[in-house]
Amino acid sequence: MVGDDPFDGPSETHSNGSASATGAAGTVESLVTAPESGAPPVRRDAVEVRPDGVEGDRYRRGDGHFQLDGCAVTLVAAEALAAVRDETGVDLTDGCHRRNVVVDGFGPGMDPLLDATVAVGDAVLRPTRRRPPCAHVEDLAGEDGLASALRDRGGLCCDVIEPGRVAVGDSVTVREADPRTAGAAIAERLAERDGNSDPGGVGERSRSEHD
Repeated sequence: MVGDDPFDGPSETHSNGSASATGAAGTVESLVTAPESGAPPVRRDAVEVRPDGVEGDRYRRGDGHFQLDGCAVTLVAAEALAAVRDETGVDLTDGCHRRNVVVDGFGPGMDPLLDATVAVGDAVLRPTRRRPPCAHVEDLAGEDGLASALRDRGGLCCDVIEPGRVAVGDSVTVREADPRTAGAAIAERLAERDGNSDPGGVGERSRSEHD
């Protein structure tokens, strides 16, 4: 399930990279589904995430506008929606962003979540790519300039690793950082260990001199 738009390439936005460590946490602020393509969004208190998408959403039913480029689940940042409201005056809290899960706590671009393994309520997801908006979202929302306002912060497209129930207020937790971040963290720890080790055997030479 995803917002009604095609993927048009990766974003270069970087936000809150320090939150990429395993255990970083946020919150489900709201949930949205649409029963069929073009249908008004429906705010939900809880949803069931199935292996192939969100129960009751158009993409799980095979009726998404961009079905060939569909995602099982989509996330969007609460911080991104707040920024759009501040910049344009457009309030998207009614779900016109057409993303399934609004997440608070990871910055507008949700960079720490991309390619990570993420627990969202009882479900486990893997955000695999960005989901920029397009003119279709703008048309459905009836707000000129919405697609441009959401560019670089239009959300993430996710695979379902483990299905489960997700409710408003549930935690969003990074279980495993993306491989690139994890590799960089390991390299940093190794560099720190090597830097703290006895360079050139100074300690050993000192002990020999006093024997």
